[in-house]
Amino acid sequence: MAQLRFQSTGEEVELEDGSPIATACEEAGMPFACTEGVCGTCIFETEDQENLSPPTQAELDFLGEHGVRRERMACQCKIKKGLVRISF
Repeated sequence: MAQLRFQSTGEEVELEDGSPIATACEEAGMPFACTEGVCGTCIFETEDQENLSPPTQAELDFLGEHGVRRERMACQCKIKKGLVRISF
């Protein structure tokens, strides 16, 4: 089981490996709008990139190649395994 830790609250959520993170993030209070990687409302910071799916084309288009090193879009990510600490 993979884990999301929300830095602002300390809340931790367990997800199955390979699961999308959008629902858990929304339930933790992260704002969402389009859910398609266009608006950027669900951008978060993390240092745990190795435990997330590779950036989608929508993320690369919005954040740029350098932006996806620290920032990601929750509507586009899946958690592969382990712990991902999220700040938003």
